Amino acid sequence: MRAVGSGLELHSTLDRICATAASLTDARYAAIGVVAEDGDGLVDFVYHGIDEETARRIGRLPDGHRGLLGALIQDPEPVLLTDLGSDPRSCGFPPHHPAMRGFLGVPIRVQGEIFGNLYLTEKRGGGPFRADDLGMVRVLATEAGIAIGNARLYEAAKQRERWIDGSVAVTTALLSGQDADDALQVVAEQARRLSGSAAGFVLLPAEEGGLEIVAVAAADRSAGALGRVIPPDSRIVADLLDGQAVFLDDAATDRRIVTDLARPYGPTMMLPLRSGGRVLGTLVMPRARGERPFTEAERTLAVQFASQAALALMMAEAQRDRERLAVYEDRDRIARDLHDLVIQRLFATGMMLESAQRRSVVPEVRDGVGKAVDELDVTIQEIRTAIFALQQGPAEVPSGLRTRVLREINTAAVPLGFKPGHRFIGALDALVGELTAKNLIAAVREALSNAFRHAGATRIEVVVDATVRLPDGREGVRLTVADDGVGIREGGRRSGLRNLKLRAESLGGDSWYGPGIGPEGGGATVVWEAPL
Repeated sequence: MRAVGSGLELHSTLDRICATAASLTDARYAAIGVVAEDGDGLVDFVYHGIDEETARRIGRLPDGHRGLLGALIQDPEPVLLTDLGSDPRSCGFPPHHPAMRGFLGVPIRVQGEIFGNLYLTEKRGGGPFRADDLGMVRVLATEAGIAIGNARLYEAAKQRERWIDGSVAVTTALLSGQDADDALQVVAEQARRLSGSAAGFVLLPAEEGGLEIVAVAAADRSAGALGRVIPPDSRIVADLLDGQAVFLDDAATDRRIVTDLARPYGPTMMLPLRSGGRVLGTLVMPRARGERPFTEAERTLAVQFASQAALALMMAEAQRDRERLAVYEDRDRIARDLHDLVIQRLFATGMMLESAQRRSVVPEVRDGVGKAVDELDVTIQEIRTAIFALQQGPAEVPSGLRTRVLREINTAAVPLGFKPGHRFIGALDALVGELTAKNLIAAVREALSNAFRHAGATRIEVVVDATVRLPDGREGVRLTVADDGVGIREGGRRSGLRNLKLRAESLGGDSWYGPGIGPEGGGATVVWEAPL
């Protein structure tokens, strides 16, 4: 009894029970079959007396669905047999299994419920098991039930502690401000580790419907899984998006699965990441085929973990919203200061210069002052463009044309080594339609790409004017991209210009090119225009 109850780790406790029972009864072989929670077969089989090489040759361990072991699960009463093979419930042994005749089986109860059965076979010396052997084993089974109960409580406490630590790690990762993809990867890795699964997946609702895999934690990284979308016509997806947990006995053969990603997996938990009545995504934890199913305790802990992860996701989203709001408030303040202070001062300076220009009698001075006034007008236009950019909404909201043009300019600045100048004229976002805007953005991209690849320019100016009048009298928008590079030579930069012309013609517009903004017209100017 001291030997059986000397440890708290469950599997080592089962090993000690087998070894102690074999020693007490002088049996060659001992085993404990752990019965599944629903009573359908065995979920674990611990043996003593068979070496690893013999176990490897035997192959698959008993599952308790047939034979004498299955009968003992259905009728958990002590069994004492002189000849195992003569019992009608016996179904024989698999190849390479050692010969066994005498048999002694006793149920193990933990807190009044059947935990499993203790099996003993082949008494040394060839004799049968006796009634006193049965009495000792029954006493041992009672003590084993107490030891197993203590070990299960200890295992449950340790398991809860691990899940709590995992929840803390997930919450820390999500609220630490790190990249969202990295934080979701932490969720997937913790779920896989804590549940003892072969993989962990995080899925978020896709724009086109269904669920998209956004984080994968697996030994083989499940090549090709990241970015895959599970279609919305799957019944499982509908249940998950409705906030229902889904548990599968074998994902590879379940008819509700509509993707080949489930082929390597068996028992699977699919849990909605739900908080405050809102489903943020799904957490999937599959085990390999042939692995034991998830216990009720594991399912409960996993559901609690998913709820904690969903709450952390909500808190992280709220935190990012607060930080984004602070940025926008700061940008609004800067925009107000630029508009109310800087532009007003520039206007006042321009008016003073115009007054001085009118009073001046020297032509050179008058011309110089006029150029200064023109430069101030351009500066005011550039500041207004900056104000519009500062006042743009979040990235999730569809961007206006101004913002999209600025994004192309900023992207081009990296390979160019400098930022092209830009100017906007007219209410672009209000006047230019979506189709025209898409073609204009493509034209901007094409023109800047040509300037980078072929022009060798050190200065580029981009102007978008939504107030032009086309030759046929219609209102239109005009894109002008001018550089100070080598210009457009015969046979060079033609493909890009052809693309621009095709895009303009598709909208009933036109495109052409001319001298640039370098000294004496050096470089090239590409013009693209289309009706509004």
